[in-house]
Amino acid sequence: MSDNESGSGTEGFRPNTIIQGDCVGVMNAMPEAIADLVFADPPYNLQLEGELRRPDNSLVDAVDDGWDQFASFGEYDGFTRDWLSAARRVLKPNGALWVIGSYHNIFRVGAILQDLGYWILNDVVWRKTNPMPNFRGRRFTNAHETLIWAAHSRDQKSYTFNYEAMKALNDELQMRSDWLLPICSGGERLKDGSGGKAHSTQKPEGLLHRILLASTQPGDLVLDPFFGSGTTGAVAKRLSRNYVGIERNAGYVEMARARIAAVEPSEPSAVEVTRSKRSEPRIPFGSLVERGLLKPGAVLMAPDRRHTAKVRADGTLVCANATGSIHRIAAHVQGLDACNGWTFWHFEHRGALVPIDVLRQQLRAELN
Repeated sequence: MSDNESGSGTEGFRPNTIIQGDCVGVMNAMPEAIADLVFADPPYNLQLEGELRRPDNSLVDAVDDGWDQFASFGEYDGFTRDWLSAARRVLKPNGALWVIGSYHNIFRVGAILQDLGYWILNDVVWRKTNPMPNFRGRRFTNAHETLIWAAHSRDQKSYTFNYEAMKALNDELQMRSDWLLPICSGGERLKDGSGGKAHSTQKPEGLLHRILLASTQPGDLVLDPFFGSGTTGAVAKRLSRNYVGIERNAGYVEMARARIAAVEPSEPSAVEVTRSKRSEPRIPFGSLVERGLLKPGAVLMAPDRRHTAKVRADGTLVCANATGSIHRIAAHVQGLDACNGWTFWHFEHRGALVPIDVLRQQLRAELN
């Protein structure tokens, strides 16, 4: 199968395909431990009774699809247990799962995934900037949905979390667990032949962008067992992630296939993930001397040129009355207990002072 083609069963299974069928059966037929991430937008079991109308008596386009209807909580719990078990089977041991829901189902889903051995990392509140009003005026406006981010297991040694990328996305502030994003509307909303919603619960691409950017790397495989209109696949393709979508409805499969085919993938350099400082290779100051970026005897200066020290061949610095590491001598000349020598010490280049950290980043770029 070529990119974005659909099929049935798992014959010829490979990344960037949409498989038509029941997600439990399809996942159970897949090889084990293939997915880096599972994103699931399962039926919410909304339990709607009768029509929902506005104060002017016009009909609300609510979710009344057959796939969202279950005879009882017990039936829904059994369905949830089956698909979560199948998803855990195809998830890599260092993988993770995101599942989204509302107050109708998310608490039941959360309890079941804990029973199955998943380990909850965060719950995230998606606060909608433009929620549907409560037309009957008998409850609070339901303005949010809840996502659960869970690791494969409690004893998992590692999982992907691009902390620095999330911080950069949030104007250099730590990304919080309450996300303010609009619902899918306007030109992003797919329409049917009569101009109505092509899919009743289409999620905004901005939501999936944040999830995939937070918890995957370029080239990772994202599995969506309730593929619907293909939002996960569209965002995955744009961000150079691989995807596998599973969807029962043939009409949705064709819609998703056409949607994803129109997506232009980003250039590789545009989807590189900002690395955490802790994941970057350690560069000793002595490496700069070994590589000739700073020669023995070179003079380093404080940003205001008030303090100086000379570089020695073994990577230490010497000043008037002390010898030691770049950090120790930086602290010593200032009378401090500690100081980051990488940002304190500068060298002169074409009449300007440049922090030695620039040279460290140069070596890191070579290693990466």
